[in-house]
Amino acid sequence: MDYNVLIGGSAGQGMDTLASLFQRSLHRHGYHVFVHKDYMSRVRGGHNFIQIRFSDVPLVSHRDQLDLVVALDETTVKEHLPRLQENGFLLADEEIKNQSDQMISFPINKSAKEAGNAKTYTSVFLGLLLKWYGLPFEQTEAFLLETFHDKSPEANVKAFQAGAALTKGKVELPSGPLSDHLLIDGNQAIALGAIAAGVTFYSAYPMTPSTSIMNTLAAHQVEAGIVVEQAEDELAAINMAIGANYAGIRAMTGTSGGGFSLMTEALGLAGITETPLVVANVQRPGPATGFPTRTEQSDLSFILTASHGEIPRIVISLRNPEESFYQTARAFNLSEKYQVPVILLSDQYLADYTVTVPVFDVSRITIDRHLSDDSSYSEEHPYQRYALTDNGLSPRLVPGKFPGQVVLADSDEHDEDGHITESAEVRINMMKKRMGKLEMIKDEMQEPWHIGDAHPDILIVAWGSIAGPLEEAINRLREEDETRSLGALVFGDLWPLPTNQLTSLAEKAKIIVNIEQNFTGQLAKLIRQETGLHCSKNILKYDGRQMTPEFIVELLKQEVL
Repeated sequence: MDYNVLIGGSAGQGMDTLASLFQRSLHRHGYHVFVHKDYMSRVRGGHNFIQIRFSDVPLVSHRDQLDLVVALDETTVKEHLPRLQENGFLLADEEIKNQSDQMISFPINKSAKEAGNAKTYTSVFLGLLLKWYGLPFEQTEAFLLETFHDKSPEANVKAFQAGAALTKGKVELPSGPLSDHLLIDGNQAIALGAIAAGVTFYSAYPMTPSTSIMNTLAAHQVEAGIVVEQAEDELAAINMAIGANYAGIRAMTGTSGGGFSLMTEALGLAGITETPLVVANVQRPGPATGFPTRTEQSDLSFILTASHGEIPRIVISLRNPEESFYQTARAFNLSEKYQVPVILLSDQYLADYTVTVPVFDVSRITIDRHLSDDSSYSEEHPYQRYALTDNGLSPRLVPGKFPGQVVLADSDEHDEDGHITESAEVRINMMKKRMGKLEMIKDEMQEPWHIGDAHPDILIVAWGSIAGPLEEAINRLREEDETRSLGALVFGDLWPLPTNQLTSLAEKAKIIVNIEQNFTGQLAKLIRQETGLHCSKNILKYDGRQMTPEFIVELLKQEVL
């Protein structure tokens, strides 16, 4: 069982409401759900659509072919009718011109008006959809009363019932296997991961597609004990987070590529002051404003060296919402342990797609603060913020913890006490201390996910949110031809780059293929820089739309297989 439903229309037509109600109904009935959004950067008008894929087995990606289209306008008919499978259907209001034998017209708007409110046509469509797939109504009617408690609840229930009466149903679904799963998107998972890690301050300036991290944290700030600050710009946001971390609390900021560009000088401040900092960069296509509501993986090369001068950093790309929760919590521990910035790389696709995942296991989350509790500091042996130690890490003291002990921090080069210096010898020692952390951090880096054959002839490398589409593509190709020797490594940790598994598999692989959502093959360049390995083929996409399994399969067949 695997169904793919597309709901399309203009911004402002209620498409989000309909899609949200339908996906939540599917979730409540125990199905695995994967919801992918494609929307334009405008409040009203344009063409937007949402694909809701559901199944009785786990889903890791969206797909191209459609089983059902719900058209709220004529543009949706023209755009997506060709994507229907042979046995698929398109449902629309009777006022939209019928253009195919696969198109079925219903009195949607008429039914909404008869229910008492013309705006309830989304509830008519919802009733039609649930009846089409033979889903029970009882929970949904109560759900509608709750959702529309201040917006004509009774009219919405009547409209829902009217929609269900328009069809006898076309599909018999097996029972949903799930009983205890979350329905969550990538940004919500980052926010919950931060809460689990003990974050108490989040500062950011709204920038699509990162804003919903801030919105989620703000929605829970009272019960979670968090201060959420909407700063005047990204410079203020990152500097607030640095100041909060200096003061001893766990703080974080988030943005997209354009905002991260503004943050780079402050990133250097965190580096030279050895202040822990977690930054989420939810990528979108650039440069400049680019495609505000689209997806891309084009910030990697920039992130690796962002900030003038040289500082140690950790870069972790997120591969799905479940991992986003755990990796965000891990980022705080790594940042505090090594006193370095940790950058979480996500993208619009991962930020906005919604999927069913197992309930997060908070027992897996530990909070390791790495703060000094040494009370032996005295006038004769004062605290030194940047002390040169045997393990290469200076003790970190919360300002004001011990009377008489001052925690000095400076953006200039400084000595062990934190005082400004022009000494060449001190500069060398401080640079060695800071940059030497990278060798220790390498031991913390996690090897990439391995998909497919254990020792493939064709080795694919990728990173981040391509994980899902790539996994499905490889599984399809191997099912088509069991003799194919095909496998992939999908990187999460990117800097310092873990190389053990890569170099081991590369020894036996006949060809290495790089798959990325950018123009220049940034992962391939990083791999060559760190290992000397050369990717013979690059499959790249940079139109702002996420790769699908079908796209990957087709390109691999054309270019490699």
